[in-house]
Amino acid sequence: MNRGGEIYIGLMSGTSLDGVDVAIVDFASFPPRVLHCHTDAYAPELRAALQQLCREQSTSLDALFRLDARLGDTYAGSVERALRAAGIDASRITAIGCHGQTLRHSPDSDPPYTVQVGDPNRLAARAGIDTVADFRGKDIALGGEAAPLAPAYHRFLFHSGDEDRAVINIGGIANITWLPADPAVPMLGFDTGPGNTLLNYWIERHQGTAFDANGDWARGGNLDGELLADFIAGEPYFRAAAPKSTGTEYFSPDWLESRLPASFDARDIQATLVELTAATIADAVAQLPGKPANCYVCGGGAHNGFLLDQLRQRLPGCGLQTTEALGMDPDYVEAAAFAWLARERINRRAGNIPAITRARRETLLGAIYAAE
Repeated sequence: MNRGGEIYIGLMSGTSLDGVDVAIVDFASFPPRVLHCHTDAYAPELRAALQQLCREQSTSLDALFRLDARLGDTYAGSVERALRAAGIDASRITAIGCHGQTLRHSPDSDPPYTVQVGDPNRLAARAGIDTVADFRGKDIALGGEAAPLAPAYHRFLFHSGDEDRAVINIGGIANITWLPADPAVPMLGFDTGPGNTLLNYWIERHQGTAFDANGDWARGGNLDGELLADFIAGEPYFRAAAPKSTGTEYFSPDWLESRLPASFDARDIQATLVELTAATIADAVAQLPGKPANCYVCGGGAHNGFLLDQLRQRLPGCGLQTTEALGMDPDYVEAAAFAWLARERINRRAGNIPAITRARRETLLGAIYAAE
């Protein structure tokens, strides 16, 4: 194994299917230092293949494993570019933590399973760095949801003894972490429902762009209150108790299309989908054991000004800001989390929190793929 010290690389390609977030993090001191971070957008044909595979119920083995190999090479290229940009030699990196691209997450099926692709063998071999991957499988094997995993890192990085906090990650799927100031009070974390996934699908279908910059297209639409109420009332997931997790294979284009009225204004639907994300996040905050003094937002949704405005209206009395206020770029919290989870695995420390994932016990997360 590499023993380069306390520098790790985290790779996160999330449920928004937009690309690969890379963070090089030095954990030698606290708070850890992010030495470099950037995002590599997926090539259009790769993104299209991933979208198709996530939306279809079946595919060929050839298509699946070609994609697995291609993603492994894609991740390796992202690591190589990050090291060049940072001026850091690969020998200084202890390990890479690679989440992989989730294609299916089904913790409630019989048997339960979760699938991430992006061949870690190819990544380790090409980068010349030990790689930790398959972070979710062991928690699933122990009866857990295997999601969300970031709350353990949120606790490590963002816990404060002075205030109760909530961290709201808005990726394709949104999730929340409750961080009570008192360490004796249990923390909580769960997926709240759709984040950006339906928003991105809808604007790409009707405007041909991958996302709604600052929420400006949605801002020009009108809320359909009756449709919003139908979205929420007709979906059992929103009423389910935590621990719980979900994915874009559930809150999918089919989920949305099957619930639309016969006639609609596309921009009004976008505005209503923003309200769906804001309402379900705010409902989750209201269900926490206590009222957070501040809510800190990370993930791509942190750039949607309209969504943040709606959240502020629904969360009066709770200061809402991005994790930039805590010294962490909101775009790279999750990538840094998988760098930290790789560090926990290398040092043989448990990476899951059973109270959050529902696993029977704490366990090491991830398999190690040696570079040599």
